[in-house]
Amino acid sequence: MALMSNSCKIASPSLCSAMLHPTPNPRRSFMDDPRQLEAIFQKKQSLRSKIRKELKNMSPIQRAHEDNAIQNIVLEAPWFKSSQSLCAYVSSAALREVGTSKILAEVLCNESSEQEKQKTVYVPRVEDRFSNMKMLKISSLNDLVLSSMDILEPPPVDSDGKEREDVMQACEPVDLVVLPGLAFDRSGQRLGRNGGYYDMFLRKYEDLIKEKHWKQPLLVALAYSIQIVDEGAIGVTPNDVPVDALVSPAGFSPISPVALKLYG
Repeated sequence: MALMSNSCKIASPSLCSAMLHPTPNPRRSFMDDPRQLEAIFQKKQSLRSKIRKELKNMSPIQRAHEDNAIQNIVLEAPWFKSSQSLCAYVSSAALREVGTSKILAEVLCNESSEQEKQKTVYVPRVEDRFSNMKMLKISSLNDLVLSSMDILEPPPVDSDGKEREDVMQACEPVDLVVLPGLAFDRSGQRLGRNGGYYDMFLRKYEDLIKEKHWKQPLLVALAYSIQIVDEGAIGVTPNDVPVDALVSPAGFSPISPVALKLYG
């Protein structure tokens, strides 16, 4: 890795990440003002602390109730039932993420019928601490192992020693991406955990889609009720990727023009 500039030595880790891994964007004046960028990162950190505290104080009964409600909404949704290939996160209790175990079990354990083709599922594998993450194909929950970060992930090779398919090398696109996060607003802005893994993956996949002339997948985030904040509460930088829709215990909320047109 190249040496950091002096400005990176004194700036926050998030600011350094944005400066070292810039995404081409016409709003260059925004990125060229480090004070404005730092103020946004501080706003994000403040909200992260607030939401983490609220998640920690969430009762196990309330969490279980909302987990069940959210996953049932997803499983019954037409956009989920019609999906043929998807990326989905494997929920971590330690991170207090909305559960996905029921969703993944339903998809991976469900025998495909003549009417319904078995869905292809890709789940995350963190490659390093520099926001690099792969989405690898799994066929069973038994494909997952506990990583050094205490997160269930697929190893790079399967039980037969064959390299797992990376969604970036797949012959067909995914039509759905199920996303985690710390906070979301009703305009689709998403606040992650400060790693930048999903934003970087989504940017790379967006480039692949343009290159292949594929259709954009629907980006759906799962959120506990306390994770939905007022519009404008989430600081936004050009690297941040908004979601198309939210699923909370209150139901499915389409946000983007595409989601509103299809499911509004």
